[in-house]
Amino acid sequence: MPTEKEIIQMLRGVIDPELGVDIVSLGMIKDVKIENSTVRVTLELTTPACPFRNQLKEKVENVLKRLTEVSEVKVDVVARVAPSRIIKDNPIPYVKNIIAIASGKGGVGKSTVAVNVGLALSESGASVGILDADIYGPTIPKILNIEISPTSADNKILPAIAYKGIKVMSIGFLLQDEEPVIWRGPLVANTIKQFLSEVEWGELDYLIVDLPPGTGDASLTLAQSIPLTGVVIVSTPQDAALRIAMKALNMFRRLKVEIIGMVENMSYFICPNCGYVSEIFSRGNVKAVCERLGIKFLGEVPLSPDIRINGDLGKPVVIAAPKSGSAEAFRRIAYSIASSVSVIAYKRKETSMGA
Repeated sequence: MPTEKEIIQMLRGVIDPELGVDIVSLGMIKDVKIENSTVRVTLELTTPACPFRNQLKEKVENVLKRLTEVSEVKVDVVARVAPSRIIKDNPIPYVKNIIAIASGKGGVGKSTVAVNVGLALSESGASVGILDADIYGPTIPKILNIEISPTSADNKILPAIAYKGIKVMSIGFLLQDEEPVIWRGPLVANTIKQFLSEVEWGELDYLIVDLPPGTGDASLTLAQSIPLTGVVIVSTPQDAALRIAMKALNMFRRLKVEIIGMVENMSYFICPNCGYVSEIFSRGNVKAVCERLGIKFLGEVPLSPDIRINGDLGKPVVIAAPKSGSAEAFRRIAYSIASSVSVIAYKRKETSMGA
C-alpha cells in the first residue's frame, strides 16, 4: 500500500480549474486515511457553492484509483468559505465576504438577482445576510415577504430572519407602507454606516448588499468605508441600459473596487405555450461587453413570469420553483460569484503574505 506522503504527492497532479494551482498547495487536502486496501481523503472546498465540486471530487477519485493496491476510494467533500477581508479592526469583523449588487438604472431586476443569489448560496450551506441599501426604494422586505420589525439586544439591531436562515436588514422594516424617504445624501450615507456597524450580523460567509441604482451616496459610502470583496453589475441587454451600467462599473473601478462580473437579466423570453425563445432585448450584449472589457460574465436570467409572480407573492423563484429553469439560472450565477470570490480571497492572501 502507498504511504500517506505518496498519496499526497499524487494529488499534486489535481489542479484547481479557477486558480491553476494544485489542490495540495491550496490546502484543500485535509485528511488522508489508509485502512487495509481503502483510501479515504477529505477534500475541503473554498465554498459550499463551488461549481467544480463534482469535477474535483472525480479527479481525486480517478488519480487514486490508478493505484493497483487500492480496492476502494472514498472522498469526503467539505467546505469552508475563505475570507477576502481583514477580519479584525473592522466594523463588521465576522463577515468574511461583502458582495455589492449594483446597477446603472432602476428596473433591471437588481434586487431580484440579489435575493435569489443569496438564497442559492444559503441552500448550498453558506451563512448569508442581505442588506437592503436602497434607502429610497427598499424592496427586499416585499420580495421576501417579511413583515416583522427587527428587534434589538446589547445595543445592537437584530436583523430579521428569512428563508433558510438568511439575515435581512432594510429601511423598509422601519417605514409604513408607501411612506417615502425624503432624505438628503449625508443622512442616507449615515444610515448605511449604521446598518453595517450597528446591526448584529454575527458570523457570515457572505453579506449581499443590494445597492440603489446609479452612482449616489449609498454606493460611495459603502465603497469608501467598508472593505468590499467586490461588486456585481446587473443590466438588461438593451443598449440604453448597458450604457448606464457602464457608468456604475467605471465608478467602482475608480474607487478601486474589484469587479466580480456582470449579470444579464431579462436576457430572453421562452414562450410557455410553444417553447419558442424570443430575444426581446438583444440577448448576449452584456456578455459581449464583458469579453471586450476582460471581466467575468456571470450568467444570464430569462424574462420569466414565474420570477415576477413569485416575487410579488414574497416567494422568490429559487424557493417557490426550485427545479425551474429560472431557479437554475440564479444558482449558476450564485456559484459563479462564489467561485470568483474564492479566487479574490486567494489572491489577496497571496499578496498579503508576499508583502
